[in-house]
Amino acid sequence: MNQEIDRIKDKIENILQAELPETPSKEWLLDTFGTEEALSQKGLDGLLSPTRELVKQGGKRWRPVFMVLCAQMATKDQKKIQDAFTLSPLLEFVHTASLIHDDIEDRADERRGKPCAYITYGLDTALNAGAWLYFKAANCINKLDLEADKKIACHELYQMELRRLHLGQAMDIAWHRDTGFFPTVQEYQQMVQLKTGTLSCMAARLGFFAAQKDKALIEKAGLIAAGIGMGFQVLDDVQNLTSGNPGKKRGDDIIEGKKSLPVLLHVQERPQDKTKIAALFERAAKEGIQSPAIEETIALLESSGSIKKAYDFGNQAASQKALELTSLLEDNGSGAAQMILDMFAKIQR
Repeated sequence: MNQEIDRIKDKIENILQAELPETPSKEWLLDTFGTEEALSQKGLDGLLSPTRELVKQGGKRWRPVFMVLCAQMATKDQKKIQDAFTLSPLLEFVHTASLIHDDIEDRADERRGKPCAYITYGLDTALNAGAWLYFKAANCINKLDLEADKKIACHELYQMELRRLHLGQAMDIAWHRDTGFFPTVQEYQQMVQLKTGTLSCMAARLGFFAAQKDKALIEKAGLIAAGIGMGFQVLDDVQNLTSGNPGKKRGDDIIEGKKSLPVLLHVQERPQDKTKIAALFERAAKEGIQSPAIEETIALLESSGSIKKAYDFGNQAASQKALELTSLLEDNGSGAAQMILDMFAKIQR
């Protein structure tokens, strides 16, 4: 099964690299900008260099892999499965664009172990390149060998999830900009289902869409998969406060004043600590990544067991929703359902 996952990843990687070429061909220019004429190299570099660099730096690629597995689970028709591969940029390019913009909004220093795009290329170039990538992502829909009405439906699906993603981001920004405000756990879950869950929702919906399942089943799969994304985000936030996320420093969420689930579970149990945590956030923001306030905050959260509780919640959300999703269809012998279960079991460790 690991070999099959590697095969899927390799194929996705080739598609992504071809969509962000170092030397654009006439065909690529026509497909992307509607002209075969030579265009300003500096202009092209301003779009391609920041986006291609971040994509090449890696990433788990679990979203497009998940989409392809959903398609494999839903059909054995190879043409339909190929359509799912074709749609890979919708997920990975949106994720990449959101990272470029996230780093600007969070004033982050590093992404995947290297300086953030806005530091390397400048704020204006990074903003423009990230925005362009949202539009470039949708270009792949035109490559599908489908009727016009189905392509329109795919565009509508994509645009809806983008609008939802930005609403979730707006909620998150509003909360960490107001250090003294702590949303409820329920509000947090809603935000994460929008901000992070929307891409796992889109992955399942696109996989079922490529398999040409009916609209009701596509919608149901998406709603379930949003819960997987929420679990993934919770575990990512826990990792930030424990071992640290790859390419980032332990506790940098505290500098940003992020109201993650461990924080909210703590203040739910000990509301008297809200003022103290808000003060630690403000101090960490002023002093930076070396601030003692970071470890003080983590120690406080550990004292209530809120980090462990969030870890358990994230595990349960990801594994239970994965099981619920794979139960929607009868096993077609592809092994895709088991690979989905295995994929989301692995993030527990």
